[in-house]
Amino acid sequence: MELLRLDLQFFNQEKTEKATPKKRQDSRKKGQVAKSQDINTAVMLFFIFVFLIVFGSFMGETLTGMYTYSFTEFIHWELTAANIESLLFQMTIEAVKVVLPIMGVAMVAAFLSNYIQIGFLFSGEAIKFDLKKMDPIKGIKRIFSARAIVELLKSLFKIVSIGTICFMVIWINKDEMMLLSMKSLNESIKFFGELTIWMGVSSSLVLMFLAIPDYIYQRYDYEKNIRMSKQDVKDEHKNIEGDPLIKSRMKERQRQMAQQRMMSEVPEADVVITNPTHYAIAIKYDDEKSEAPYVVAKGVDYIALKIKEIAKANEVMTVENRWLARSLYQSVEIDDEIPEDFYQAVAEVLAYVYSLQRKA
Repeated sequence: MELLRLDLQFFNQEKTEKATPKKRQDSRKKGQVAKSQDINTAVMLFFIFVFLIVFGSFMGETLTGMYTYSFTEFIHWELTAANIESLLFQMTIEAVKVVLPIMGVAMVAAFLSNYIQIGFLFSGEAIKFDLKKMDPIKGIKRIFSARAIVELLKSLFKIVSIGTICFMVIWINKDEMMLLSMKSLNESIKFFGELTIWMGVSSSLVLMFLAIPDYIYQRYDYEKNIRMSKQDVKDEHKNIEGDPLIKSRMKERQRQMAQQRMMSEVPEADVVITNPTHYAIAIKYDDEKSEAPYVVAKGVDYIALKIKEIAKANEVMTVENRWLARSLYQSVEIDDEIPEDFYQAVAEVLAYVYSLQRKA
């Protein structure tokens, strides 16, 4: 029997349940999301090489101008600190003109690829320093894990695919490449530049195509990692809704407080209508507070007995009316006015009570 109980506990800890919305939100806050890094790389490369197709000639002219100016002007300068400072400043400005647009395109492409996959997300948890990440034992486990093997196979497949597509681009242009010895230097540089760009565009498209199954795998692996056990779901529900035991105690305490408040209103009532043993309804009429009589307390059995005891102790008139007591208990809540259907019956009771009070 003990073994069976332990086995049931073991199975109860298996992560077989889908993650709840709260679990997903907590994982997202920690930076744990499903995304493919290959998509980021492919989109970034594609944008950069398309940018080079459009503005490559301008960038080439800028680099050529830097080279020409260096060997026509700078070579005649005297080697002084001021000249070196001026040289470095001008060369830095020209280099920034070439590099900065590429960096800007890369940043925009990286942002777009991440936004398409996971939306806008900034999480400090992902970059927070954690000594557990430096644990060598866990590091060795990650190296020889199934995920590491999958990543290795993916990398090998990407290398083979990109190498194949680059070889095909070169093979298609092999005839023109063989004739470069008969062309000028500028034409040769232009040819190799265009060849490099088309190799980059082709590689990025292939990488983007390969990233689709990788993204599917990443989503599967993410869903697997955030699964919850039945006990996890129960614990989360307790944290959100509160412990049932605590909730029941709070409800009991609220009920007791409401009952005490109700009992404190009984001495102010005009009359208590009884069943006579099972029901008790305390009614008050105050024309400044409401247009009709209203119920200040009601109860059955033990509570009805307490209402009658308090009424007797405070000289509140008690009137027996079985039908009226039962009907009011079922139809009217505390502090609510009595419905029009009971106006005549309650008016008769109050008139009777007022007449006895006047005689007394």
